[in-house]
Amino acid sequence: MNIYPKSRRVGESLFFWKTRLFLPGWQTLPAPRVVWVLLLLAASSNPDLLRADGFPASDIQAVSADLIGPKDASGAAQPAAGRLECRSDFENGSGLVEAIDQERGLIRIRPTEHKDHGWTCWWFVHVTGVQPGQVITLEVTGGLGDWGKPDRASFSLDGKTWQHTAPGERHKDRIVYQQKINGPEAYFAWGPPFRLSDAERLLTEAAQKAPWVQKFELCRSREGRSVPALRIAEPGLPDSERFGVWVIARQHAWETGSSWVAWGLIDWLLSDEPAAGELRKKAALNIVPIMDVDNVCRGAGGKEQKPQDHNRDWSSQPHWAEVQAVQSAIRQWDEQGRMDLLLDLHNPGRGDRQPFFFIPPEEVLKEPGRRNIVRFLEAAKAEITQPMRLAEKPRTAGVKYDPRWDRMSKSWVVLHCRPHVAALCLETPWETPESTIDGYMAVGRSLGRAIARYFQQNPRTGP
Repeated sequence: MNIYPKSRRVGESLFFWKTRLFLPGWQTLPAPRVVWVLLLLAASSNPDLLRADGFPASDIQAVSADLIGPKDASGAAQPAAGRLECRSDFENGSGLVEAIDQERGLIRIRPTEHKDHGWTCWWFVHVTGVQPGQVITLEVTGGLGDWGKPDRASFSLDGKTWQHTAPGERHKDRIVYQQKINGPEAYFAWGPPFRLSDAERLLTEAAQKAPWVQKFELCRSREGRSVPALRIAEPGLPDSERFGVWVIARQHAWETGSSWVAWGLIDWLLSDEPAAGELRKKAALNIVPIMDVDNVCRGAGGKEQKPQDHNRDWSSQPHWAEVQAVQSAIRQWDEQGRMDLLLDLHNPGRGDRQPFFFIPPEEVLKEPGRRNIVRFLEAAKAEITQPMRLAEKPRTAGVKYDPRWDRMSKSWVVLHCRPHVAALCLETPWETPESTIDGYMAVGRSLGRAIARYFQQNPRTGP
């Protein structure tokens, strides 16, 4: 890994032969450690030698996994107490360290850019070497405008329990968060992360609760990862009479809140609430918490990736295996007369403060599908009230919204399924004080109640 200009290679070589004299046994050291020691010596002796991204070497404190090796980077060796270090070389991690000021406890990062893998807005870093009680100042710059700079960042002391920071202080091209950390380390992220490993673990735990809860593999991603999904169908009605429901989330990898909404829905479906029990017995529900698993693992945004993102891929020849797999399953159910409802979960634009639904354009809806969408919106409005209240009106995603409207999930479903099938996209805001794991899951539970209320009437026959 070359982090300084080629013109300095001669000086670099001379420097090595000089400093080897001060490294007894240097011949036996692993090569990456030799490089790391030399870089530290170089930084201390010549502040300009290791300039990267326009910042002096004295600001470069992050330890790179490329230099110390993946075993050490995973946490085998803890940094010296009080010496801040920041890294993102882990699942779903993102963030390039531009500077660390040890005296002020300031860390400056920018979201990692992944060419052709969507918007540069997601960041997720691990900070170690914190003195318990220390106030960490996290400065986020770069990325796609304010999309990568939420009012409140999320932080965790253990990578599991997440909270909001206080609102950050906005400047022209950056935002600054300050948070007291009562521990030796902390994680900071754009929002509460929901990783592929989280999906695998949570769905496995869910499947152990009852024999009628089944974890299954939707497909393998283009990069070979397993895409986990969950099927919930308690014994009751025969399959031919059950209502068919597909719920998908995270077609855009950075929209982490949508996965937590999906998990809130699952949590409610497996609860003892009577309405949940009734729904499980008369419907078959397939839920996919993460569609774009590759970009989630990579730490990329996914939105507007090449050749197109997942929610612009619903065509006759989809590029993404996840889209193709859901399309195929929906077609099969529809041919059998068992498909009734698709819900696609997302996070919206920065300015949105209430959950709302996108619906297909009026001109492509047929009866009773048009009536069923209105009825579902009424059920959702009655149930999604706390801590975020559903907006009064839905929004239409037609040609004025995006010329590719017919290659979105909800549009594809109403264009290719029986007339009664309803398809909607739920957008849950990420820029509110309630945009937390608890808040997202509360929306998911309310969504479950809305589904149950909707199926109190048979959508296939009408009133």
